[in-house]
Amino acid sequence: MSTGPGIDIAAVTAIDVHVHVQIDDSGRTASPRALTEAMAAYFGSSEKPRTVDQTATYYRERGMAAVVFTVDATTNLGHAPNSIDDLAAGARRNADVLIAFGSVDPLQGAAAVDEARRQVQELGVRGFKFHPSVQAFDPSAEEFTPLWAAIEELQVPIIVHTGQTGAGAGTPGGWGFRLSLSNPMLLDDVAARHPHLQIIMAHPSVPWQDEALSIATHKANTWIDLSGWSPKYFSPALVRAARTYLKHKMLFGSDLPALTPDRWLKDFALLEYPDDVQRMILKDNAVRLLGLEP
Repeated sequence: MSTGPGIDIAAVTAIDVHVHVQIDDSGRTASPRALTEAMAAYFGSSEKPRTVDQTATYYRERGMAAVVFTVDATTNLGHAPNSIDDLAAGARRNADVLIAFGSVDPLQGAAAVDEARRQVQELGVRGFKFHPSVQAFDPSAEEFTPLWAAIEELQVPIIVHTGQTGAGAGTPGGWGFRLSLSNPMLLDDVAARHPHLQIIMAHPSVPWQDEALSIATHKANTWIDLSGWSPKYFSPALVRAARTYLKHKMLFGSDLPALTPDRWLKDFALLEYPDDVQRMILKDNAVRLLGLEP
């Protein structure tokens, strides 16, 4: 992959690899409005959904770059997400700060494989975002092998939600979302079968943090993004791994709008990591993974 035109890697202070764009210019939202409102209430977030252009302005003001995406859970939610075509076009308009990831609905089978190819080859997305609990699929199931094989062939990474989720939290039955589908051990199977597929395990994987650390240690093609939790709540094991033996595989992510990069960075500073470790986590690891070297 090559650097998008206009991105000045030396000038940005950080790359936020986990940013949701939840609404497009037509007003279509990533998920049903009631689900979005329930998640905002769970996180206590007052952040309003931003369009891709508004998101670009937000990160440009902070001197950061960001990986932006939505999640296609059309089959499970009965709701088509905000337009991925519009998101990708917006990222191209704002290529100095934004990198677009796509998303496909794994439950759509062969159509999802074709759509993944289209999004890379025609829209220019640089990776894909998946949320097994919200999309209601087991990443390790053999029926999804063609999808992983296609993305591996396309040579772009995937970000996959792991651990507990704020989506549906606090609602009866958790909106029907099964946390077990987001156990990172399911991704260990994917990483073993597809050694050239780069897999980012999103979030501290509560309650399976040790599993995620083990996978990241064992599989060269796995990474951890630190989004969705304030660093002051990281487990001691995660803090130590990020400081030492996995510092080259940890990625800064906020999970905007659930958690802002301002809040995340403020709390990250309290960990008092050495400067070289901070640079790796905040920017250098993402530059290497995403192929953003000048």
